[in-house]
Amino acid sequence: MPLHRLIGLCAFLALSAPAWGQTLDSLQNLTQQEFRLLAEDVGGAFSYHPQTPTEPLGITGFDVGAALTFSQIRNSAIWEKATSDSVPTYLVVPTLRLDKGLPLGFDVGLMYATVPGSNVDLWGAQARWAILQGGIAEPAVGVRASYTKLSGVDQADLNTKGLDLSISKGFAVLTPYAGIGRVWIDAEPHVAGLQKEDFSLNRFFAGAGFKVVLFNMNAELDRVGETTSFSLKAGIRF
Repeated sequence: MPLHRLIGLCAFLALSAPAWGQTLDSLQNLTQQEFRLLAEDVGGAFSYHPQTPTEPLGITGFDVGAALTFSQIRNSAIWEKATSDSVPTYLVVPTLRLDKGLPLGFDVGLMYATVPGSNVDLWGAQARWAILQGGIAEPAVGVRASYTKLSGVDQADLNTKGLDLSISKGFAVLTPYAGIGRVWIDAEPHVAGLQKEDFSLNRFFAGAGFKVVLFNMNAELDRVGETTSFSLKAGIRF
């Protein structure tokens, strides 16, 4: 696929997500327990979803793409109170993503998202070290630290921190991967009657990357606490 067409595909994927159409601007309607459940949903949806195999990119390597993440909304009645509107079954988050390989099996990554039709922006970063870099018979094994921060929501601040262990093994053009970890969620409301929530949730994820020449696609299933997300990414990887 020519590079200009690939760039166009990535941009279309990131910008054509269906509009969410709600803003988180009615948190004063929530009880403390409802705010905690909302924070679990938001933290699970907006935590850093890996969307890459564990195998390191190498010092000259890049992975550039656009993704859509579909996160199931568990507590829809609470979301409706927090937005004063009806909500869909899934929250759709388009992201632009960049990963860069470094020496000694290290990779770093950045992501940015604006949720269509809402007041939600999101940015995040990750750093990963491949304990085992993988080979013909050996899988890659790595540890990752990640961070995301919500912005644009006047009534609350929310950030997530993650730590996970993952494994991947390439087979021709397909590279499956899986991992487990923990996500720490810090949600601080700016409305009277609500207190800060600071807690952690278990994470499990599994996915697969498909690469032909430079073109790369990735599909991933991610579960943080009770929030299940599915992501699709298209881009270039070399």
